[in-house]
Amino acid sequence: MSFLKMDNVTYSYENEKTIINQTTLEIKKGEFHSLLGRSGCGKTTLLKIASGLLQPNKGAVYLGNKKIIKPSAEIGFVFQAPTLLEWKTVIDNVLLPISLKRKPTKQDRERAATLLRMMRLPDYDHYYPSELSGGQQSRVAIARALIHHPSMLFLDEPFAALDAITREDLQDDLLALCQDQKMTVLFITHDIAEAVYLSDHVAVMESGEITFELTVSLPKPRKASDRYSFLFNEHCLKVRNAMNGGKG
Repeated sequence: MSFLKMDNVTYSYENEKTIINQTTLEIKKGEFHSLLGRSGCGKTTLLKIASGLLQPNKGAVYLGNKKIIKPSAEIGFVFQAPTLLEWKTVIDNVLLPISLKRKPTKQDRERAATLLRMMRLPDYDHYYPSELSGGQQSRVAIARALIHHPSMLFLDEPFAALDAITREDLQDDLLALCQDQKMTVLFITHDIAEAVYLSDHVAVMESGEITFELTVSLPKPRKASDRYSFLFNEHCLKVRNAMNGGKG
């Protein structure tokens, strides 16, 4: 049974240029899916449709047995930039989705503190974003996306601006957090190695259509040495060839 299903989705801006063309994608509960493609292929638009931020012109999106027509507390979203409020502390940034609706409770603050510990920021509650590194800001953004206990997490290139080592550390932390929270994930990236390392399934998108899908058969949990294995590089090559139109 699919947990997230995008059923024959089509989307165009102002009913002119088609951005997403009759695309179907299914994700089972607890799976981690990554979506790759060249800039302008429609990845971010598809992610926004899947999360309810945009409505398709044709087709539909379902989360469980519910049709997605708008964003909900069941969905967490992490954007490419952390988009933290500079005048609020780290813990208040994590609590922001709750604060916009009501006053956070003691339990909410405990939840926020727990998420920060899981993101390896146990002593940063009262810091401000300007006092954090780029990697630390990304950790706060992920904690904020999880404050409502969402069942589905969408991430739009959240590590794109980070250095390689910080990026790899965050990949491992994200995998551990998703396993602990039993998250289902759709992750956008331009990085083939990142997609293969993180994912159960990788899809390649071109001109608004999914043109290739790969099941990643690496053992779990993933570890750093997997990045240098023959199987890992074989998967990366398959994805790279798919992004190159099937050419070696």
